[in-house]
Amino acid sequence: MINIDLINNTPLKTQPFPYFSIEQSMLEEKITELIQDFPTITRGGSFNKEDLDLSANYEALHNALDSQEFRQALSEKFDIDVTNSPLMLTYRGFSRTKDGRVHTDSKTKLLTILIYFNDGWSAETGKLRILNSDDMNDIAEEVNPTAGCMIAFKVTDNCWHGYPSFEGTRNAIQVNFLASEAASKKHKFFHKISAKLKSM
Repeated sequence: MINIDLINNTPLKTQPFPYFSIEQSMLEEKITELIQDFPTITRGGSFNKEDLDLSANYEALHNALDSQEFRQALSEKFDIDVTNSPLMLTYRGFSRTKDGRVHTDSKTKLLTILIYFNDGWSAETGKLRILNSDDMNDIAEEVNPTAGCMIAFKVTDNCWHGYPSFEGTRNAIQVNFLASEAASKKHKFFHKISAKLKSM
């Protein structure tokens, strides 16, 4: 499902931190089905894949994201070994006005990969920004969250990113390779409790 050759051939940008972006990372024959099959999420926040009703297409995508081929491509790209690192997959389907604030990721994460599944994007806001600093307008790159778009970055002290406030459907998968099993359990527990509280 993932175009590994394209990942291998996409240059790594080193400023303001190590990252790459691909406009269409999915194989063309699968992207339409993935758009249609994205789980309906009407609440804000992140949801563990285990807590959602997912189609066979997304189960196949999970297998591709957890494959040695994908792990090896990222390991070589970022010069960090994630071939045996714990993997966490979370889904977001609805953006609240408070979401998207500028932040860096937790040091319990080694790599973050964001993949979007929106059928086009006409809004002026909601576009992911790779930032030079903690200023939302200090932009290194801005990308549309359209179907198949992938942003991958190494988690560093200065991996600032975010998007201008947007409320509405904004479908995305976040893939994280984590530093330890303990970190994996902690993150998954937090997302599970958060999802239960939202449902109440």
